[in-house]
Amino acid sequence: MRAVLCGGTGFIGSALAEALSARGDEVWIITRSKPAAPAAGLLYATWDMWLADPGQTGPVDAIVNLSGATIGRRWTPKSKALILSSRIQAAGRIADAVARMPIRPSVLVNASAISLYGHSESTGGRYPMPFDESAPPRPEDFLSETIVQWEAAADRIPVDRTVKLRIGLALGKGGGSYSLLSLPTRLFAGGRLGSGRQGMPWIHIDDIVGLVLLCLDTPAISGPVNAVAPESVDNDVFGRTLAKVLGRPYWLHAPAWAISAALGEMSALLLTGQFAIPRKAQAHGYVFRHPKLEGALRDLEGRS
Repeated sequence: MRAVLCGGTGFIGSALAEALSARGDEVWIITRSKPAAPAAGLLYATWDMWLADPGQTGPVDAIVNLSGATIGRRWTPKSKALILSSRIQAAGRIADAVARMPIRPSVLVNASAISLYGHSESTGGRYPMPFDESAPPRPEDFLSETIVQWEAAADRIPVDRTVKLRIGLALGKGGGSYSLLSLPTRLFAGGRLGSGRQGMPWIHIDDIVGLVLLCLDTPAISGPVNAVAPESVDNDVFGRTLAKVLGRPYWLHAPAWAISAALGEMSALLLTGQFAIPRKAQAHGYVFRHPKLEGALRDLEGRS
């Protein structure tokens, strides 16, 4: 197929572009500026170029939208506005481009996030858990409210089939949150965060890519798809498993009040979470390469 990747130079986008190209697909990367050293086998256009002439790519079969400013920054009013506007504006630009294409793509895979479902803990939490794709959105904090608006913007992109890939905690080398999450444990300061009971809906980068390919290739898949591993764990189990894989102690509890004082509103990223299951992906026959947390972490660390 011919695929357009918006946000294709980031952590997930780069891995996806490589996988699409490796299987023989033609990949166009829409980016703010063309790289000085383009990756072999990929085609590039700036946003301005693409919006000026959406037909320059030729007929497009699929669009994957991964665009959006990082949420890993202190949530000041300015940064919150950027996090939201970058996602809404990107979706609006894509909608404009698609509307002017001579032949419109048949499918859009739009990145989203699992935190849309609200908070859940291993004690039962505020809502029943785990969440599958039938669970309703529960916008109860900045991030979940942003995701609701992000998905609504994606719904306005005029394609036949829209998939909203609700991604959990992405684990991979060279990007994502894994290096930051694992740092305290590497420094012999691992321990639970807050209560330790908050869900951590993790997924290995290999399976994020695999799920995007599944969604692109399966016409029967539309709507929300949970991009999380089948094994659902809380923060305490995640931390203990990481310490085991790294061969480090697990002892230093970081209380919720200290995390809140240090990070402000952004502390919600560490102190709240979700338990979720990939029901739709499994119903369509997807087999996870890394279904268990310990195996996924050992893969990232190069340990058998």
